[in-house]
Amino acid sequence: MVKKLLLKSSQIFTQKQKTIFSAALIIMLMIAASRVLGLVRNRALAQFFSVNDLSVYFASFRIPETIFEILVFGTFSSAFIPIFTSYISQKKKEEAWYVASVCLNFAFLVFLFFGILIFIFANPLYHLIAPGFSDSQVIQIANLSRVLLVAQAFFVLSYFLTSVLESMQRFLVPALAPLFYNLGIILGTIFLSSRFGLYGPVFGAVFGALCHFLLQLPLAFLLGFRPKFKIDLQHPGVREIGRLALPRIVELSSLQLGKMAELFLASLVSAGAYTYFTFANSLALLPIGLFGTSIGKAALPTLSYQVAQKQFHEFQETLISLLNQIVFFVLPSAVFLTVLRIPVVRLVFGADRFGWDSTVQTGLTLSAFSLGIVAQALLYPLTRAFWALHDTKTPVKISIGMITMEIIFGGLLIVVFKLPIWTLALAFSLASLTQVVFLFFFLKRRVLELKIRLFLITLLKIIIASSASGGLMFFLLKVLDRSAWDKKLSFLRFLGLKLPVSFQHFVLDTRYTFNLLLLTIFVALIGFLVYLFFCWILRVDEINFFKKLIAKIKKPNLVENIVPPPVE
Repeated sequence: MVKKLLLKSSQIFTQKQKTIFSAALIIMLMIAASRVLGLVRNRALAQFFSVNDLSVYFASFRIPETIFEILVFGTFSSAFIPIFTSYISQKKKEEAWYVASVCLNFAFLVFLFFGILIFIFANPLYHLIAPGFSDSQVIQIANLSRVLLVAQAFFVLSYFLTSVLESMQRFLVPALAPLFYNLGIILGTIFLSSRFGLYGPVFGAVFGALCHFLLQLPLAFLLGFRPKFKIDLQHPGVREIGRLALPRIVELSSLQLGKMAELFLASLVSAGAYTYFTFANSLALLPIGLFGTSIGKAALPTLSYQVAQKQFHEFQETLISLLNQIVFFVLPSAVFLTVLRIPVVRLVFGADRFGWDSTVQTGLTLSAFSLGIVAQALLYPLTRAFWALHDTKTPVKISIGMITMEIIFGGLLIVVFKLPIWTLALAFSLASLTQVVFLFFFLKRRVLELKIRLFLITLLKIIIASSASGGLMFFLLKVLDRSAWDKKLSFLRFLGLKLPVSFQHFVLDTRYTFNLLLLTIFVALIGFLVYLFFCWILRVDEINFFKKLIAKIKKPNLVENIVPPPVE
């Protein structure tokens, strides 16, 4: 009995997710858990450190993460998975593992080279990209970044394993790994900050990255991974990965340049501006990660397989279905974050060291980010559609144009017009919307059957439903929040009137956390129900997807064929 129970438990972690739906559901749930832990992490940071200290902490991640993201996301996500999947589908497992090991060895050696350079030149580099910080702050940022290089080294190894496991459609373990990374930072913040200051959460990040790697290693070995310490750049598979990765590396280099420009511009606004920008972005990334990232990750093996089998009709049907599903979930989330920005920021980050002015600045920045949330979520499946078509150059060119637009527009708003930090988020959102439009245009030219009109019709219906929901939520928030009635009550008393006693029972004093939480949940729930009602009235097809999602949770075997199956 115990043996069967252990076997059944182990199968949960090793079994293949056979549809985009099941894979996306697992990734979605794990990302939700990871994002919640991420918010807990940020709340812990806000509890222990001032906004100025947190700007130093977040800035220290900028350069170490730049090397990691260019190497790993540039190679493994866009180029490695389609080639590795191709070898697996052709029953060439040994060659697939050989190519994987060579790519890992090369990526790690390149990381070590750049890591040593950054370790040596961290001080002048941060003086260059964060001119708004004082000399002592820059020295602290540089020292923290040197420690974080160790965490990024573990991530190079770990995200290679993530790419391998996702290519073989094992999504649960890779989705669990980020939980341990966030947990490491939380533990480091709580238990080490009093002794080590900002080094506490940094040490926690290193420990979390190590756990991220060790969690995935056993399953990779079980599936056949064996490290081979070779550098074989002449192998056709390795050369093809290099060919596909090069444009993506160029794109990510420009993207990281954009992120450095964000740090540069934020440091010119105020010492705490980068904290407001980072906190608001972390909230905006929640629906993007839940739906855009999860569906995009789960879809890449299937889209790659359909292209390999020349099933272009199925390819376009799958893609349009995924885009509709993302908009169905993300657009109302963006409306929710816009309307309830202040209550959400207060609930998530409201600590003694995070005052009202910090809340307002973060809330305004969140609203500006919300304008581009849908576009950011759509980027994941759209770019992966190009990758599946073995075209990484087109999205790269479009992305570089978007980043250039963000830097120019953001620089104009902050440096020339001296506007607050939320304008930098606005520049980012407008650039993202432009990027999505161009991706649609060029993808339509590649896939002539792509039915963009069907997508636009669904988008219009969801916009109407979300607008109705958002309008009602805004009204309820203003009516039920006592702080919004202060001026109105003064005016009523001036006229010799007063609020009816029966109505006063429904008005909440949101100075108290419980009342604020109660108001936020109530308004969000009403808004969600109104959104579903309007989607039903407008006959949005994705409402059926929502029903199937509920059915899937209740009876896991009911809906295994919502979308075409991925590689077997």
